[in-house]
Amino acid sequence: MDISVPGHAQTLLRWHRDLVRRKWTYRKARQPGRPPIDAEVVALVLRMAKENPRWGCVRISGELRKLGIRVGATTIRTLLRRHGLGPAPRHCGPTWAQFLKAQAEGIVACDLFTAETVWLQTLYVLFFLHVSTRQVVAVGVTARPDSTWVTQQARNATMDLNDRQLSIRFLLRDYHVKFARAFDEVFRTEGAAVIRTPIRAPRANAYAERWVQTVRVECLD
Repeated sequence: MDISVPGHAQTLLRWHRDLVRRKWTYRKARQPGRPPIDAEVVALVLRMAKENPRWGCVRISGELRKLGIRVGATTIRTLLRRHGLGPAPRHCGPTWAQFLKAQAEGIVACDLFTAETVWLQTLYVLFFLHVSTRQVVAVGVTARPDSTWVTQQARNATMDLNDRQLSIRFLLRDYHVKFARAFDEVFRTEGAAVIRTPIRAPRANAYAERWVQTVRVECLD
Protein backbone atom coordinates (compact mmCIF):
# COMPACT_ATOMS: atom_id res chain seq x y z
CA MET A 1 0.00 0.00 0.00
CA ASP A 2 1.46 3.31 -1.05
CA ILE A 3 1.23 5.85 1.79
CA SER A 4 3.44 8.49 0.18
CA VAL A 5 2.17 12.05 0.39
CA PRO A 6 1.66 13.86 -2.94
CA GLY A 7 3.69 16.92 -3.75
CA HIS A 8 0.84 19.38 -3.27
CA ALA A 9 0.12 17.84 0.13
CA GLN A 10 3.77 18.32 1.12
CA THR A 11 3.43 21.96 0.13
CA LEU A 12 0.33 22.38 2.30
CA LEU A 13 2.11 20.82 5.28
CA ARG A 14 5.08 23.13 4.80
CA TRP A 15 2.80 26.16 4.66
CA HIS A 16 1.11 24.98 7.83
CA ARG A 17 4.43 24.62 9.62
CA ASP A 18 5.41 28.12 8.53
CA LEU A 19 2.13 29.55 9.82
CA VAL A 20 2.61 27.84 13.17
CA ARG A 21 6.16 29.14 13.40
CA ARG A 22 5.04 32.69 12.59
CA LYS A 23 2.27 32.46 15.18
CA TRP A 24 4.80 31.87 17.97
CA THR A 25 7.44 34.27 16.72
CA TYR A 26 5.30 37.15 15.50
CA ARG A 27 5.04 38.78 18.91
CA LYS A 28 8.12 39.41 20.95
CA ALA A 29 8.39 36.89 23.71
CA ARG A 30 7.68 38.31 27.17
CA GLN A 31 10.77 38.77 29.27
CA PRO A 32 10.90 36.62 32.42
CA GLY A 33 10.15 38.22 35.76
CA ARG A 34 7.74 40.92 36.80
CA PRO A 35 6.75 43.63 34.32
CA PRO A 36 8.57 46.94 34.78
CA ILE A 37 6.93 49.60 36.92
CA ASP A 38 5.54 52.62 35.13
CA ALA A 39 7.88 55.61 35.23
CA GLU A 40 5.20 57.80 36.83
CA VAL A 41 4.73 55.27 39.63
CA VAL A 42 8.51 55.14 40.18
CA ALA A 43 8.62 58.93 40.45
CA LEU A 44 5.73 58.88 42.92
CA VAL A 45 7.42 56.27 45.12
CA LEU A 46 10.68 58.24 45.19
CA ARG A 47 8.80 61.44 45.98
CA MET A 48 6.98 59.79 48.89
CA ALA A 49 10.23 58.40 50.27
CA LYS A 50 12.02 61.77 50.05
CA GLU A 51 9.20 63.84 51.49
CA ASN A 52 8.46 61.32 54.27
CA PRO A 53 11.83 59.94 55.43
CA ARG A 54 10.25 58.09 58.39
CA TRP A 55 7.93 56.07 56.17
CA GLY A 56 8.85 52.45 55.62
CA CYS A 57 8.20 50.34 52.54
CA VAL A 58 4.98 48.93 53.98
CA ARG A 59 3.67 52.42 54.69
CA ILE A 60 4.47 53.62 51.17
CA SER A 61 2.77 50.54 49.72
CA GLY A 62 -0.33 51.29 51.78
CA GLU A 63 -0.44 54.92 50.69
CA LEU A 64 -0.17 53.86 47.05
CA ARG A 65 -2.99 51.39 47.55
CA LYS A 66 -5.21 54.28 48.68
CA LEU A 67 -4.55 55.85 45.26
CA GLY A 68 -5.46 52.64 43.47
CA ILE A 69 -1.84 51.72 42.73
CA ARG A 70 -0.75 48.23 43.82
CA VAL A 71 2.98 47.91 44.41
CA GLY A 72 4.42 45.42 46.88
CA ALA A 73 6.66 46.44 49.77
CA THR A 74 9.48 44.24 48.46
CA THR A 75 9.38 45.96 45.08
CA ILE A 76 9.43 49.36 46.78
CA ARG A 77 12.42 48.34 48.89
CA THR A 78 14.32 47.24 45.79
CA LEU A 79 13.41 50.46 44.02
CA LEU A 80 14.57 52.66 46.90
CA ARG A 81 17.88 50.84 47.21
CA ARG A 82 18.43 51.15 43.46
CA HIS A 83 18.13 54.94 43.79
CA GLY A 84 20.22 55.14 46.96
CA LEU A 85 17.28 55.64 49.32
CA GLY A 86 17.31 53.05 52.08
CA PRO A 87 14.08 52.24 53.91
CA ALA A 88 13.33 54.07 57.14
CA PRO A 89 14.92 52.43 60.19
CA ARG A 90 12.65 50.54 62.53
CA HIS A 91 14.06 52.30 65.57
CA CYS A 92 16.00 55.46 66.32
CA GLY A 93 17.27 54.57 69.79
CA PRO A 94 20.16 52.46 71.00
CA THR A 95 20.45 48.79 70.14
CA TRP A 96 19.72 46.13 72.74
CA ALA A 97 23.42 45.52 73.34
CA GLN A 98 24.03 49.26 73.80
CA PHE A 99 21.11 49.47 76.21
CA LEU A 100 22.43 46.60 78.34
CA LYS A 101 25.91 48.12 78.44
CA ALA A 102 24.68 51.59 79.35
CA GLN A 103 22.16 50.46 81.97
CA ALA A 104 24.03 47.42 83.34
CA GLU A 105 24.43 48.94 86.79
CA GLY A 106 20.68 48.94 87.32
CA ILE A 107 19.71 45.71 85.50
CA VAL A 108 18.87 42.44 87.23
CA ALA A 109 18.32 39.39 85.04
CA CYS A 110 16.39 36.37 86.27
CA ASP A 111 15.63 32.97 84.82
CA LEU A 112 14.09 29.65 85.78
CA PHE A 113 15.66 26.36 84.73
CA THR A 114 15.25 22.71 85.70
CA ALA A 115 17.63 20.09 87.08
CA GLU A 116 17.07 16.34 87.40
CA THR A 117 18.10 14.55 90.59
CA VAL A 118 19.59 11.06 90.80
CA TRP A 119 16.08 9.69 91.40
CA LEU A 120 14.78 11.63 88.33
CA GLN A 121 12.92 14.20 90.36
CA THR A 122 12.61 17.53 88.58
CA LEU A 123 13.76 20.54 90.56
CA TYR A 124 13.18 24.13 89.52
CA VAL A 125 15.91 26.70 90.10
CA LEU A 126 15.11 30.42 90.13
CA PHE A 127 17.99 32.88 90.32
CA PHE A 128 18.60 36.63 90.07
CA LEU A 129 21.79 38.04 88.54
CA HIS A 130 23.01 41.63 88.87
CA VAL A 131 24.34 42.32 85.38
CA SER A 132 26.94 44.96 86.21
CA THR A 133 28.68 43.06 89.03
CA ARG A 134 27.75 39.55 87.80
CA GLN A 135 26.65 38.72 91.35
CA VAL A 136 23.93 36.14 91.89
CA VAL A 137 21.86 37.85 94.56
CA ALA A 138 19.30 35.12 95.25
CA VAL A 139 18.67 31.49 94.35
CA GLY A 140 15.65 29.35 95.15
CA VAL A 141 15.14 25.64 94.50
CA THR A 142 11.85 23.75 94.73
CA ALA A 143 9.96 20.85 93.20
CA ARG A 144 6.72 22.86 93.05
CA PRO A 145 7.24 26.41 91.80
CA ASP A 146 3.79 27.89 92.35
CA SER A 147 3.07 31.63 92.22
CA THR A 148 3.41 32.01 96.00
CA TRP A 149 6.90 30.52 96.01
CA VAL A 150 8.01 32.54 92.98
CA THR A 151 6.74 35.78 94.54
CA GLN A 152 8.60 35.03 97.77
CA GLN A 153 11.82 34.55 95.80
CA ALA A 154 11.27 38.00 94.29
CA ARG A 155 11.02 39.48 97.79
CA ASN A 156 14.20 37.67 98.79
CA ALA A 157 15.98 39.10 95.76
CA THR A 158 14.97 42.70 96.52
CA MET A 159 16.07 42.34 100.15
CA ASP A 160 19.39 40.85 99.04
CA LEU A 161 19.91 43.73 96.61
CA ASN A 162 19.26 46.26 99.38
CA ASP A 163 21.66 44.50 101.73
CA ARG A 164 24.41 44.63 99.09
CA GLN A 165 23.50 48.22 98.18
CA LEU A 166 22.90 47.28 94.56
CA SER A 167 20.40 49.33 92.59
CA ILE A 168 17.74 47.93 90.29
CA ARG A 169 15.99 49.88 87.56
CA PHE A 170 15.09 47.07 85.18
CA LEU A 171 14.28 43.40 85.66
CA LEU A 172 14.78 41.11 82.67
CA ARG A 173 12.68 37.97 82.49
CA ASP A 174 11.09 35.77 79.86
CA TYR A 175 7.45 34.83 79.29
CA HIS A 176 7.48 31.82 81.62
CA VAL A 177 4.00 31.18 83.06
CA LYS A 178 5.48 30.87 86.56
CA PHE A 179 6.13 34.60 86.65
CA ALA A 180 2.75 35.80 87.87
CA ARG A 181 1.50 39.36 88.21
CA ALA A 182 2.40 39.41 91.91
CA PHE A 183 5.99 38.56 90.96
CA ASP A 184 6.26 41.67 88.76
CA GLU A 185 4.52 43.82 91.35
CA VAL A 186 7.29 43.16 93.89
CA PHE A 187 9.82 44.87 91.62
CA ARG A 188 7.48 47.63 90.53
CA THR A 189 7.02 48.66 94.18
CA GLU A 190 10.81 49.03 94.27
CA GLY A 191 10.64 51.45 91.33
CA ALA A 192 11.92 48.95 88.76
CA ALA A 193 10.47 48.33 85.30
CA VAL A 194 9.90 44.73 84.21
CA ILE A 195 11.14 43.98 80.69
CA ARG A 196 10.02 40.71 79.13
CA THR A 197 12.45 39.34 76.58
CA PRO A 198 11.13 38.10 73.21
CA ILE A 199 10.10 34.47 72.78
CA ARG A 200 12.88 32.15 71.55
CA ALA A 201 15.50 34.90 71.87
CA PRO A 202 18.09 33.66 74.39
CA ARG A 203 20.51 36.44 73.45
CA ALA A 204 18.10 38.99 74.88
CA ASN A 205 18.89 37.58 78.34
CA ALA A 206 22.41 36.45 77.52
CA TYR A 207 23.91 37.01 80.99
CA ALA A 208 21.37 34.76 82.66
CA GLU A 209 21.69 32.13 79.93
CA ARG A 210 25.47 32.13 80.33
CA TRP A 211 25.17 31.57 84.09
CA VAL A 212 22.81 28.64 83.50
CA GLN A 213 25.38 27.10 81.16
CA THR A 214 28.10 27.55 83.79
CA VAL A 215 25.99 25.85 86.46
CA ARG A 216 25.16 22.93 84.21
CA VAL A 217 28.79 22.39 83.15
CA GLU A 218 30.53 22.98 86.47
CA CYS A 219 27.92 21.72 88.95
CA LEU A 220 25.28 19.53 87.32
CA ASP A 221 27.25 17.68 84.65
